[in-house]
Amino acid sequence: MLGQPSQAVFDLDSTVLTVYSRQERAEVGYNPKKRGRPSYLSLLCFEGNTQDCWEGGYHPGDTHVSTITIPLLEHAFPKLPNSIREVRVRADAAFFDQEIVRFIEGKRACYVIVARLTRPVKNRLSGLRYRRVASGVWAGEFQYCPHGWPGPRRFVVIRRPVPEEPSAQLTLFQMGGYSYQALVTNLTLQALNLWRFYNQRARAELIIRELKYAYALGKIPTNDFQTNEAFFQIVLLSYNLLNWFKRLCVPPHLQRTTLQRLRQRLLVVPAQLVRPGGVPTLRLAPSYPWASDFVKTLRRIRRLRPPF
Repeated sequence: MLGQPSQAVFDLDSTVLTVYSRQERAEVGYNPKKRGRPSYLSLLCFEGNTQDCWEGGYHPGDTHVSTITIPLLEHAFPKLPNSIREVRVRADAAFFDQEIVRFIEGKRACYVIVARLTRPVKNRLSGLRYRRVASGVWAGEFQYCPHGWPGPRRFVVIRRPVPEEPSAQLTLFQMGGYSYQALVTNLTLQALNLWRFYNQRARAELIIRELKYAYALGKIPTNDFQTNEAFFQIVLLSYNLLNWFKRLCVPPHLQRTTLQRLRQRLLVVPAQLVRPGGVPTLRLAPSYPWASDFVKTLRRIRRLRPPF
């Protein structure tokens, strides 16, 4: 199904699932939209090339991301096919932690993580030499060892003039008419290519939004934690099943579509019951505008062969 890929990309992200009644192990933690309300925290790892959900964890809302990321990655890495020779990890500032970085390096993997703009990092921004790498984009870099880390790491800083598009990922810090974003990495990519590579991680945020609204990830069905966790894992499985269906079965122009659009075109299909020659036959309704896509999907399904 995947062929023989030589590279995998792990996109790490987390999302808060707010609860509105008394659910087991729901705790008050970081909840930017519903401050003070109890919640669960879901930690997700997507494969950036296929958009598959590679691993997911379900935790009380007061859990800190840095304490649960390494156990999640310990489950994610062994799932990789034998053909994988390079793994790259992308993550936001919640994952800026020396233990996470050391674990990734211990797996001989690469990473690009948004750095927290602590005071020592901010103090370096104004003194850097920036060069223009694209229209409205300047880049600089430096070596720095954050407090408690075992050694210096490469920090790449992207500077852009303000105002710009509203994005918490791009406007972590503003100074002197510019916004700054710092990335810590062990990749040797040039600054512009590194920044563009990291920005592709935004697709993970779009997937989480679809999981919440199209797959009911945000639904908390019971008061029992283990049951809710099972529901969470079923939602991730259903997302993967549909993702595989799109990859293997639907025409290429529909492989990036959302669940809502796919349901409209291929899954909820109008039909009519006719009796040619007295034989009951179910046919596509003449008013159905996507009959060609439906027939192509059936043909691709018939051509599938099991991989074993």
